[in-house]
Amino acid sequence: MTSRKELVRRAIDFQSPSRIPIWFVNCDQTEGDAMVYHLSLAGEDDPQVNEWGYRLVSLDDGTMGHPTEACLPDWDAAGQFQAPAVREDERMAALPAFLDECGDRYRLASLDLSGFTVYTFLRGFENSMMDFLAEPKRFAWLMGLITDFECEMATLAARRGFDGLHFADDWGTQTGLMISPDLWRKLFKPRYQRQFAHCHELGLDVWYHCCGDFTQIAEDFHQIGVDVLNVAQPNVVDVEAVGRRLRGRQCFLMPISYQTVSISGSTDEIHAEARRLYRQLGTERGGFIGYVEEYGCMGMSDGNYRACQEAFRRLRPE
Repeated sequence: MTSRKELVRRAIDFQSPSRIPIWFVNCDQTEGDAMVYHLSLAGEDDPQVNEWGYRLVSLDDGTMGHPTEACLPDWDAAGQFQAPAVREDERMAALPAFLDECGDRYRLASLDLSGFTVYTFLRGFENSMMDFLAEPKRFAWLMGLITDFECEMATLAARRGFDGLHFADDWGTQTGLMISPDLWRKLFKPRYQRQFAHCHELGLDVWYHCCGDFTQIAEDFHQIGVDVLNVAQPNVVDVEAVGRRLRGRQCFLMPISYQTVSISGSTDEIHAEARRLYRQLGTERGGFIGYVEEYGCMGMSDGNYRACQEAFRRLRPE
């Protein structure tokens, strides 16, 4: 029998999986074909602060929260700033229990938040937007710290037997990119390409999460080596256009929209949306992984959560 890890790999590599793999993201992970291990740590002095130094404040609604203030708003205060320590023993303390539970599933290590998102949490969003043009040398220095650290995490993940590394870095608003495609290609595309090449040299698949409408640069992610591209908000992305460019070449990780259909849709509408996404992005050879996330904090009912699971389970290669 094909292992669940092999099923995921066949979907990524277009080797005709027997069914659509599913990743259960934030709960019920053992119901799916992949499991995620979180690499990020809290700071050594304050468990409420991330190891990079930023604090996320939640409104007690179950969401991730948001940073309340920049860690490095003043470049003069950044002189002694360093990337987090590897802290391998602490970072991997929960790994034995994870591996026991994971069994034959695909093992995915996650950076949780990465790249540009971490940069904005450190500098503040407005400062970050100005840095790209007004402070190119300082931008390069700080972004270099972030990308180098993430490459260290990739090395650690590969050494500990993971199959892939998950990056989470949002580039889209509800209506388009946060910066121009040309500026993104100049400043960020080469840096991501270096990271993804490093992952591939280590034998890791690259999974990349992006919220918002990033239709304009979806093909760029394919060009620089993303193996699994998570279109996190298919309700704002031009999925049909992305499919015309990349269907049959790019493996997609797809949810039922947690802003629209999975929250307010009927069971029939949820199933119809899963079929639509698969028709536009998946193929009989693979290239499609279902993404199931429990979003009660957004108003998702238990019935709709179960319907999302069932919708992906019923999909079959066409």
